[in-house]
Amino acid sequence: MSDLQVSVNVISDKETQLTVKVPVGNIQSKVESRIRSVAKTAKIDGFRKGKVPVSHIRAQYGAGIQQEVINDVIRDTVFEALAGEKIRVVGVPSIDDVKLENDFLVYQATVETFPKVEVQGLGEIEVERQVASVSDADVDTMIENLQKQRQTFETKDGELVDGDEAVFDFAGSIDGEKFEGGSAENYSLVIGSGRMIPGFEDGMKGMKAGEEKTIKVTFPEDYQAEHLAGKEAEFVITVKEVKQAKLPELDDEFFALFGVTEGGLDKLKADVRKNMEREVKHAARNQVKQAAFDALLEKNEFEVPKVMLDQEIDRQRQLMLNRFAQQFGANPATFDANMLPNELFEDQALRAVRLGVLVSQIIETQKIEVDQERVTAFIAEAAENYEDPQEVIEYYTNDKAQRSQVESVVLEDQVVDYLLGQAKVSEKEVKYQDLLAAAQQQAI
Repeated sequence: MSDLQVSVNVISDKETQLTVKVPVGNIQSKVESRIRSVAKTAKIDGFRKGKVPVSHIRAQYGAGIQQEVINDVIRDTVFEALAGEKIRVVGVPSIDDVKLENDFLVYQATVETFPKVEVQGLGEIEVERQVASVSDADVDTMIENLQKQRQTFETKDGELVDGDEAVFDFAGSIDGEKFEGGSAENYSLVIGSGRMIPGFEDGMKGMKAGEEKTIKVTFPEDYQAEHLAGKEAEFVITVKEVKQAKLPELDDEFFALFGVTEGGLDKLKADVRKNMEREVKHAARNQVKQAAFDALLEKNEFEVPKVMLDQEIDRQRQLMLNRFAQQFGANPATFDANMLPNELFEDQALRAVRLGVLVSQIIETQKIEVDQERVTAFIAEAAENYEDPQEVIEYYTNDKAQRSQVESVVLEDQVVDYLLGQAKVSEKEVKYQDLLAAAQQQAI
């Protein structure tokens, strides 16, 4: 409706109110059209279907039909009015003070608006970029880890040491009373794995098959079972079997597990190094991105609309419920969202919303457009991890939704490049393992 009359009242930097006037003639024509439509299909006692007089429908249902039309007109015109005024809205407009006034339908729409901020302190940002390289020793350690993932255990004589597997019975008690979950038979445990509470595995070291021992341990103060937290317990342990680890040989059978059919150990090491270097590249990129964004947020604090914060809290809650569902093999709908209160997500959600506003503002003011060559390179690099890279490339190239997601990631990377270009950047050499561990911690 190009004949809308709109006036704007900026209440605050987060809220705007529009007064919208819609010509009554537009509304009345819609009302009459709907009344005639209802008359053709209405089933009313005393009249045949389709033979109800329009005057009867107007008299009996005109007011209700008019209200329906008014609601539809408001729904259709409010977003037209917002678009015409170039107002970026978050959430749903709140409509009030609806009235018919002279030749117009008049209503007010109050909306929360996308925050307008001026990005501050870009030249003052200091960012530490961590760099790491993959050494021959790192590759050897990774090969050994791959062996350990496929290790077997065989019975041995002698004492339990780190890395051995014990098969044992245990019975726990607190103040002489057994407690639920404190006992088991034929339990298998790799010593040093950290699966048991602190002190339990250390207490088993040196034991032999057929030996019984009582150990005392204390449950951590933050133990998940509150009735056990901080309590001292006794465990009677009876070791039935001691097994030592046996690593698989570095032979053709082992190499084939990783797709290496020619080249032997040298080829496996080359493949492993390539994967590790890709991990280092991604971890380093994520680290410097996190550091740049943290520095940007430190220089820019501002309030955000409640609806944006609430939406981000809901999004993060749903992500956590989905993770729970995957972990337990359940439907996310089976979990009660109320078990995850808003307070659990507020800080992280506020950070995400503020960062989204700042990134959006930088993209707009600096006129940053997604680099399609980087998108293509991003997809090609991701495809290297799959058996048929070309199939993956075609999937991301031809599926608009998937490609759009990649474009969003690349555009964000371009914003990071802009920030680093403005910031004072220093480099710090770190170990490969430390860089990856930090990246994994950030992902939690």
